Amino acid sequence: MNIKQTVVCLFIFLCAGLTAAGARAEKIEIVALGDSLTAGYQLAPQDAFPVRLEAELKARGHDVSVLNAGVSGDTSTGALSRFDWAVPETADIVIVELGANDALRGVDPAKTREALDKLLGRLKDRGAETLLTGMIAPPNMGPAYAEEFNPLYKELADQHDVALYPFFLEGVAAEPELNLADGIHPNRKGVDVIVRNILPHVESLIVKRKSK
Repeated sequence: MNIKQTVVCLFIFLCAGLTAAGARAEKIEIVALGDSLTAGYQLAPQDAFPVRLEAELKARGHDVSVLNAGVSGDTSTGALSRFDWAVPETADIVIVELGANDALRGVDPAKTREALDKLLGRLKDRGAETLLTGMIAPPNMGPAYAEEFNPLYKELADQHDVALYPFFLEGVAAEPELNLADGIHPNRKGVDVIVRNILPHVESLIVKRKSK
């Protein structure tokens, strides 16, 4: 092999290496931070929301990984306390699904707001794209509680300039055939409805992330 051929081969090798590195860099890392609705309470591991979301995104041609950072029973304050080790700094997109347990336990909405405010602030500092998913207070908490709790998601999304999916259980809540026997947690069919509904919002963030 002469010098010219050697130079050409080295050039091709370097280009191939850069192309491979670029392809790896294109992979989007998504983290779903939440409670039992994210964790997949009483579902097979492959039926949990993050797993089903990853499968659907890949089926649509997206090179992604979706980490399940859901913990059953978690509150907004609890998620904030584990944020640093639960959400890798390499995360490109973080889906924040919190507040259901706050409402069920009657946690002061001001406390929920404070925790989510701090959490969204940390994500902003990291430069991650964020999708905040809303929750609705159960009727038994009364109208006064709902009036203070329900609007906080949109208000925080506007404040931090992050994407909002208004109600995580849209199309699933109060639908017996889409929930487990407890009437609260989605079954496999319910998870698929959630994934189908939230998919366009996640895809928008993927496009936004790749454009940077």
